[in-house]
Amino acid sequence: MTGTVAALTLAACSSGGGRQTTQESAAAGTATTPTMTIAFITHAAPGDTFWDLVRKGAEAAALKDNVDLQYQADPDGANQANLVQSAIDKKVDGIAVTLAKPDAMRANVTKAGQSGIPVVALNGGIDAWKSMGVLGYFGQDEKIAGAAAGERLTADGAKKALCVIQEQGHVGLEARCDGAKSTFAETEKIYVTGTDMPSVQAAITAKLQQDPAIDRVLTLGAPFALTAVKSVKDASSAAKVVTFDTNKELVTAIKNGEIEWAVDQQPYLQGYLAVDSLWLYKVNGNTIGGGQATLTGPAFIDKSNVAAVEKFAGNGTR
Repeated sequence: MTGTVAALTLAACSSGGGRQTTQESAAAGTATTPTMTIAFITHAAPGDTFWDLVRKGAEAAALKDNVDLQYQADPDGANQANLVQSAIDKKVDGIAVTLAKPDAMRANVTKAGQSGIPVVALNGGIDAWKSMGVLGYFGQDEKIAGAAAGERLTADGAKKALCVIQEQGHVGLEARCDGAKSTFAETEKIYVTGTDMPSVQAAITAKLQQDPAIDRVLTLGAPFALTAVKSVKDASSAAKVVTFDTNKELVTAIKNGEIEWAVDQQPYLQGYLAVDSLWLYKVNGNTIGGGQATLTGPAFIDKSNVAAVEKFAGNGTR
């Protein structure tokens, strides 16, 4: 899928030539540098609203930077790697990519850099990006975020947590649950198929019915948290739901008390920084992070501060 960029939008709206487009772009705050093409390739699964936020951030930076953003996604590691190869073949100006399954991605991501195409990583693969020759990384350290969640569970007086992993083989999701267990020992994993939400609901319900000692359900994405709320009701459980990541509905659920808290990694910012950093590298030779990951989280959103992000969530950017 191809994102809309300012130059194309303005050209479509104007009967004038390139000069008028440039003037209008500049007036709108859009870069006047030549249009560059950036492939933005993620492991997003269909229907996961988290990636809508990432994409909106990427599109906002693309609009500002006069970038032709080519967004594609596939949750299968081999298929995602093939998308990287396709971007190499097209000789794009830059690639932003997630590395949730680094072993599958390594060969083609490394090849992209060796071909002279700058690559940045985001969201997944914080332990792997440097070894692939990637310029920078934008996201949270999932082990640190998981440990913070476990500390919060301890502080809340939780007894036993069920950590719901919606995608097997995703190193970041595993790190979240492992991090939580490192600071909250009574953390148990359950694997579900995140692309089949009815089965997710049924699996969580069954586990809660089987083990009434579970008093916290820790999900790893906003849609799964909202589904877990239904599972708690179905199981007649007293468990509370906590989660990683947000969307508009999740923020409302925190406000209403249906969900206790969320760990926020600012997905909009991840998408924005990934695109903007490639533009900066191409036009001015800049790199961000000084060889270290640029962390966008974790931070907690709960009833005490949800009002501060509510309006942004309403805009579809938090």
